Amino acid sequence: MEFTTGGRLEIRISTADVGKRVSVRRLNPSVGSSAGSAERFTDTVGVLTSWEGGVLRITRRTGEIVTFAESSLVAGKVVPGAPPRRRGPAATVRELQETAARGWPARETERLGAWTLRAAGGFTSRANSVLPLGAPGLPLPEAVDRVTAWYAERSLPATVQVTTGDPEQDALLDAELAGRGWTVERRAVVRTAALAPIADTSAPTDHVRLSRTADEAWLRAYGRAGGAAEEDALAVLNGGPSVWFATVPGDSGGEPAAIARCVVDGRWAGFAALAVGPDHRRQGLAGQVMARLAEQALSEGASAAYLQVETDNGPAGALYDGMGFTTHHAYHYRREARP
Repeated sequence: MEFTTGGRLEIRISTADVGKRVSVRRLNPSVGSSAGSAERFTDTVGVLTSWEGGVLRITRRTGEIVTFAESSLVAGKVVPGAPPRRRGPAATVRELQETAARGWPARETERLGAWTLRAAGGFTSRANSVLPLGAPGLPLPEAVDRVTAWYAERSLPATVQVTTGDPEQDALLDAELAGRGWTVERRAVVRTAALAPIADTSAPTDHVRLSRTADEAWLRAYGRAGGAAEEDALAVLNGGPSVWFATVPGDSGGEPAAIARCVVDGRWAGFAALAVGPDHRRQGLAGQVMARLAEQALSEGASAAYLQVETDNGPAGALYDGMGFTTHHAYHYRREARP
């Protein structure tokens, strides 16, 4: 990496470069000044996610987040992203499940072997269900009993996200839950696509506003907090490696015409919360919002897109078909039977 001009190290980035792909060099605080340059310095390439209070946060392509003090920065520059790939992405079910969990994080988690128990005050099933990615480290009946008790302690119904037709472990789990009378709540699919074609649109996107946080107007347009406390909803919505909220303002400062959310995590851009106001439908706003978010994700080095949609949402399915999304895998939720 070349950071010098005339032999001098230079810092050529600032807080104005948040959201851009950067290359930085910083001092390694654990190494003394007598060490060679290879030991004294650490280089990092990724998206400058934030620079606040004298602390920088950079998200690498792998999704790893590197945090360090501004005082340790000795050089830095903005670097161009890799050319976007236009082919559909290849990924394992586990990779997508783990990526989606990071992009919609629960407020509280606990490990049970290879299972992750998640809770967020009841805000969405995704953030309030078990994500089983292997064996729980206990006999299956005992593990389910542990899950039931954990959610009861939080006054939440025990819920498990079960991947359909994936490994035998999931089939055994589904059979165990069904035998206990746990009901299927919803069926959904994870869909993937190449990211670059989503950004291709002949319609303008400069009217789509991007923000790092969801404001009150965005939340009202989203309208899915339900009985969950606002702090629970905000913790989930604002969580993730590099989160963006898109808004198309309504007429004369009214409610937003369209909204959506995107989280960039390494090569993946995860889309969610796409909504268009009833008076603004069939105007192409959904595609424009997705395109603007895709542009941002491409600039941060992402190349693939994913989203989750319920199988009975026909209009959304048709929209995503037109954007090139194809089904990667399916899942459903099993919820405990309660008196």
